[in-house]
Amino acid sequence: MGGVDVLSFSKSQVAWLRAGIILAALLLISALHYLTPPEVVHWHYIYQRLFYLPVIFAALSFGWRGGLATAIFAWIFYFPPFLVSWQNLPHYALSQYLEVIVFCLAGILTGVMADRDRRQREMLRERTEELSRVYAELQENFERMKRAERLYAVGQLSAGLAHEIRNPLASIAGAVGMLRRNRLSEERRQECLDIIEKEQERLQRLLTSFLDFARPRPPRYRSVSVDELLEAVLDLSAHAVGSAPIEMRKQAAPNLPPLECDPEQLKQVLLNLVINAIQAMPQGGELSVSARLANGRLLIEVRDQGCGIDPEHLEKIFDPFFTTKENGTGLGLSVAHQIVEQHGGVLSARANPEGGMTFALLLPLDRRGRS
Repeated sequence: MGGVDVLSFSKSQVAWLRAGIILAALLLISALHYLTPPEVVHWHYIYQRLFYLPVIFAALSFGWRGGLATAIFAWIFYFPPFLVSWQNLPHYALSQYLEVIVFCLAGILTGVMADRDRRQREMLRERTEELSRVYAELQENFERMKRAERLYAVGQLSAGLAHEIRNPLASIAGAVGMLRRNRLSEERRQECLDIIEKEQERLQRLLTSFLDFARPRPPRYRSVSVDELLEAVLDLSAHAVGSAPIEMRKQAAPNLPPLECDPEQLKQVLLNLVINAIQAMPQGGELSVSARLANGRLLIEVRDQGCGIDPEHLEKIFDPFFTTKENGTGLGLSVAHQIVEQHGGVLSARANPEGGMTFALLLPLDRRGRS
């Protein structure tokens, strides 16, 4: 309340100050009329035009009513010297009467325009305040939505992690239960131990992948050759081909500039995509890894001729714990997506018209191209 009182008092002070300036101007101009001999017509003509200044100022400050009132007061202050001039110069009287009408018109018209301008400013201020209020509400709603989305994501992650852990734990519990019976053959005992070891390794991979997703380390950037990076990825993934007749091809555009990235993280992303492509082609086919420039960025594509992904699953493939594989953790593509985002890039997937999938990485060549 104190702030409002101070604001009102300040406006009142300004209004009184402007009224005082207008009155002082009227008195000063009138005094000049009184002190100037009637015979000096040109000076009276100049003084009379000076009355427009307080009239216009009053109209701008107080609207058309203030302009009209000041015009009337100007005429009242000028009326005594006007009578003297009229007595000495009768032909001058008519122009003075007309001048009074012009005073009033100037005050009214200027005041009307000033009032309209004030109304527009007030309307603009109200609209601005309303927009600010709406924007604040939108920001608050957006923050609530983000909090709800984070909680939902945590819930989804927890449910996915619990689901993925439950299966290997059930297998381990079953194997332990069988071992406790102490009446198993050596072959069955070894089978149970193999199950425990296999499921333990599966849990270890799952937790490692989850930690990579939940707490990704920041990239360690250095400049690398794109061609050498692709060559290293294909060499590392060659062991996954097995006996399937898969032809692996590398297609790198000539004279590609070096890429500023974390080579280990990018190898992890490309290895994940290449191995997924190999696993999607158990009957064989062609797998190509290409690199070229696209709009000043580096475009790397991993293209296969595998079984592809159902359209209803395509939007979920980067979600944590979503997988179409029997033994998959559902975190490989999520981690890859996160790494690419940390590099300021985009990882996307599309189905090929002739079958199979293409995964595309669009990366900035250096840190300056990162948003």
